Amino acid sequence: MARAQRPLASLVWGAFQNTLGANPAEALIRALGDWTLRLLVLTLAITPVRHWTGWHALARFRRNVGVAAFLYATLHWLAYAWLDQGLSLAALWQDVVKRPFILVGTLAWLMLLPLAATSFNSAMKALGGRAWQRLHQLSYAIILLGLLHFFWMRAGKNDFAEVAVYAALVAVLLGWRLKRQRSR
Repeated sequence: MARAQRPLASLVWGAFQNTLGANPAEALIRALGDWTLRLLVLTLAITPVRHWTGWHALARFRRNVGVAAFLYATLHWLAYAWLDQGLSLAALWQDVVKRPFILVGTLAWLMLLPLAATSFNSAMKALGGRAWQRLHQLSYAIILLGLLHFFWMRAGKNDFAEVAVYAALVAVLLGWRLKRQRSR
């Protein structure tokens, strides 16, 4: 199985066993980022798939998948901050300012924070359903920022095939939402 395909347990095991390849820090950071993007797309896909299939039980999984996406995004950002920048605030700041894809990725992660903090039933009740829903619509901007982050990261290697697949999926999923909203 390719390094980028490994889920968290396999990545942790690979790190301890020193089987992540010649550059384990890069392998870990990239794999965590790949899984973050996959989980964000999966979270976005649950509602349309539920609508298309009539399988309403899928709604139960959306919160868990969203929280898993936040967990992977946090681990992705922490792995970058620790393994790439040595947890140096000055180095982090310089890198964020210097490299737009780091800025966009950091912004997407910061936007995930309030979503994760309000993913609990008590937070939903405290905010009220409508305000909670509006807040969680940030996920649309987050997925677009995540896609831009991924695009710019891949642009350095001129490798856009995987980016195109994610972009097509996101376009379909967001397009479905726009069409549905307009028809109401």
